[in-house]
Amino acid sequence: MSKEILDSDGLPGHDYFLDAVNHIDDAVANNTIAAGAAKGLVYSLVETLGSMVGDPDLPSHLKSGYMGALDLAVELEAKLSKLR
Repeated sequence: MSKEILDSDGLPGHDYFLDAVNHIDDAVANNTIAAGAAKGLVYSLVETLGSMVGDPDLPSHLKSGYMGALDLAVELEAKLSKLR
């Protein structure tokens, strides 16, 4: 099954970000990524999603999906902050 990366507005769908967060979480769980690298990637995702959610021109259907992805990324960021 092929997923479209960009939606009709030309923006990445929230599934794109959810997949990224889940991939990083899996990599941390399987010790296939350094904790520092995972923290940096998640930080970038949180910053990107935060700026996208804050965009007043963002369509509401995208905003709700991005907010869900942002919540998941923030949870992972908190989990990673407990790692050394």
